[in-house]
Amino acid sequence: MKPVERVAVTGIGVVSPLGCELEAVWSNLTQGVSGITSLPALDGLPVTFGGQARGFCPENYIEPKELRHLDRYAQMAVTAGMDAWSMAGVASGTYAPERVGVMACSGAGGLESLENSIKNFNEKGPRRVSPMTVPMFIPNIASGVLAMRLNVNGPGFCVSSACASGNHAIAMAVNLIQCGQADCMLTGAVEACLTPFAISAFASMRALSTRCDAPECASRPFDKDRDGFVMSEGGAMLVLERESLARARGAKILGYVAGYGMTQDAHHMVAPDPEGKGVILAIRQALASADVAPEAIGYVNAHGTSTALNDKAETMAIRQVFGAHADKLKLSSTKSMTGHMIAGTAALEAAICLLAMRDGLIPPTINLDEPGEGCDLDYTPKQAAKAEVEYCLSNAFGFGGQNAVVIFERGEQ
Repeated sequence: MKPVERVAVTGIGVVSPLGCELEAVWSNLTQGVSGITSLPALDGLPVTFGGQARGFCPENYIEPKELRHLDRYAQMAVTAGMDAWSMAGVASGTYAPERVGVMACSGAGGLESLENSIKNFNEKGPRRVSPMTVPMFIPNIASGVLAMRLNVNGPGFCVSSACASGNHAIAMAVNLIQCGQADCMLTGAVEACLTPFAISAFASMRALSTRCDAPECASRPFDKDRDGFVMSEGGAMLVLERESLARARGAKILGYVAGYGMTQDAHHMVAPDPEGKGVILAIRQALASADVAPEAIGYVNAHGTSTALNDKAETMAIRQVFGAHADKLKLSSTKSMTGHMIAGTAALEAAICLLAMRDGLIPPTINLDEPGEGCDLDYTPKQAAKAEVEYCLSNAFGFGGQNAVVIFERGEQ
């Protein structure tokens, strides 16, 4: 049954390969700009490119001493979180501190800091391991740092479910508001895995594209020549509020989280279920949670990783759920432009869904020259398309078989 009161989105902050300012990111997305470039730090590796955060300036938000004690992922969470909070315009004293929570999620946490500490340990011994090592690499520290900045005492933790983390973060924050544990949640996910070690690890799985000679063309979801995903860094944070309270303080409502579904494949550690059973169930759960018919969905932001197995299985699942309506749906994989930010991607794609509904504009899937076998939907190839959308659906599926699907409803125009 649909909850009596909706949960509104009132603020968004982003960090991404297409920029760290929301409207600039949106402009780049709708123009089909790729954020993927060659990275000198990866020279000599099997993969020498990725999506590095563009215009990321944590020093504008964080004092130098604190900056040294925060891993890059936590710096991203702070900058995106504070931008979201600023956009929402929540004045001091609006909510009791115990009624505001923070969930800044990550799949790997402070991977760069952990790698550096292990290197110091191996090369210089245990006495040279920094006392800040643990707080710099644990994935929940970003939530704690943001809570300290906002001086709030409500629910705070980190969901870590790989690529599904961002949607899980949104779903859990909505649940906390609807069950009465909070009135306002700052929630989302970020990732900073663009390190030589992480690239090497993913490359050894043959999960990454190796199109080193043309990095901007490497992420090609649903294309017959796709050869793996492209690693990127970044993510997004959103401010969610109980609708009545957001309206009472005169907040601009950017959209609503209408419903969500969460399942597991129980199939394989890294490969999706080829029949998409878990994905099908998650989408159906989301539709039931939102209390909307499949025909109400106008846009699907696909997980669309540019891997052979995912793209085909996701297409199959969408056809299974939506039936004849699948041919009327507009889809796109914005990972074709941003790359895959692991935990952070779904959070950024939530923001993209809200902007697509706001402007009646579907961002494209670039690099889609010829659809691959089993990829037969309208993926909005090459160019953005106009479409008035009341509800959109965002898919996120993580290693381990965790699936999280969120449905968003259009906000005030």
